[in-house]
Amino acid sequence: MGKYKNLLSNAGILGIGTFASKILVFLMMPLYTSILAKDEFSVADLITQTANLLIPLACIGIVDGIFRFTLDGKEEQKKTFSSGMAVLLAASAVFSAIAAVLGLIGISGQIWDYVWLIAAYVIAANFHSAVAQYIRAKGNTLLFTVGGIIGTVLTVAFNVLFLVVFDLNVLGYVLSVVVADVVVTVILFFWAKLYRDIDFRLVDKIKVVEMLKYSIPMIPTTVFWWITNVSDRYMVTAMVSHDVNGLYSAAYKIPTLLTLICMVFIEAWQFSAVKESDEKERSDFFGTVFSAYQGILFMFASTLILMSKVATILLLNKSYYDSWQYIPVLALAMTYSAMVTFMGSVYLVRKKSVMSFVTAAIGAVVNVVLNFLLIPKFPNSAMGAAIATFLSYFVVMIIRSVNTQKYVKFNMGLLKLAFNTVAVAAQCVVMILEVKYWVIIEIAVFAVVVIVNGKGIVGGILRAIKNLKKN
Repeated sequence: MGKYKNLLSNAGILGIGTFASKILVFLMMPLYTSILAKDEFSVADLITQTANLLIPLACIGIVDGIFRFTLDGKEEQKKTFSSGMAVLLAASAVFSAIAAVLGLIGISGQIWDYVWLIAAYVIAANFHSAVAQYIRAKGNTLLFTVGGIIGTVLTVAFNVLFLVVFDLNVLGYVLSVVVADVVVTVILFFWAKLYRDIDFRLVDKIKVVEMLKYSIPMIPTTVFWWITNVSDRYMVTAMVSHDVNGLYSAAYKIPTLLTLICMVFIEAWQFSAVKESDEKERSDFFGTVFSAYQGILFMFASTLILMSKVATILLLNKSYYDSWQYIPVLALAMTYSAMVTFMGSVYLVRKKSVMSFVTAAIGAVVNVVLNFLLIPKFPNSAMGAAIATFLSYFVVMIIRSVNTQKYVKFNMGLLKLAFNTVAVAAQCVVMILEVKYWVIIEIAVFAVVVIVNGKGIVGGILRAIKNLKKN
């Protein structure tokens, strides 16, 4: 039972930190949507999403390598961190030079007018991530969590300063994240005394090559996931309008509550999954955890769908109210995204980064094709993009469900997964079409989803507590 106790302990610490910090971001949504017009919010979102695309490219994916290889043991940790940071410094220098050239050329356009800001965002995010992930891989979950809280509080503080006091609009929205990343990186570096762990005399070519062999396939993987997550916003902007994309981008923020659940759990889960070495125990561990994981995800998705109109009223300015219609489909899409991420932990355990790349590529291709096909089917709307996002994650989930069984064979509870999917999809249709007695139907389906999933989760928790008392 030790592994379950450690998993729950780490997830609890990360959960407290993540929700305590991220709730501040959600509370800021009324401020963002009141200060930024729909077209400005669209531009700000596209700037940050463009930066997110460039983040793995600018660091050659080495941040993933730092985390994964630090998990292997204490003996090589200083060499791993020193080698990884050397690569990151060199890659950031090259990226800065490219950004400077692009800035001098003067590419026109709403996004590329902010080349320097995008470059600063990317570099600050990479150093913050490298330091934070190294701390997490060393097992210091509490400090990692505290760092996340500090970063969020700083982001909120700088948002108020730059948006309200200095009235910087789009510039202030993005710059607040950059400055917060820089400050929290410095705090973590000295708080964790990482200057003791970094020694460029320890940089090892063999270690660098090993890390890059693992990390480089993760670059296109991250890019493909970015395409699946974000390409629809560019396509909605091009094929419909900035205003509609502003609504869609705002709606996208609310189902990220599901992504938060995924982030909290996966950060704790990756550590536990890698540490488990017995194959039989690992299979049972994966099956038990996935059963509870999918149940929690579908219950939250059902809640979000039921409360989509209320959430829009509470979290967004009234001019963004029409964005509620995208929340149900996006909630289902984020649920499948979270389950796809869980399946990706199998590739992490086995260091099968190529398979992670292949499945992500399939998802990206499916997403782009479906966006081209479905967006025109819904004039003056982004509903086609929302549906395309869900279907692309659904396809990848099917592929990974089959493929990952080759590496870790575990019980996925397919019958419960099918029931949950049909029930929550029906909720989406009823909510969006506002069929007769839709409120009663929504509450009834929500109750069934909670009963079916909650019973097993509560039973599992009670059994775990009973076993822990025995031990």
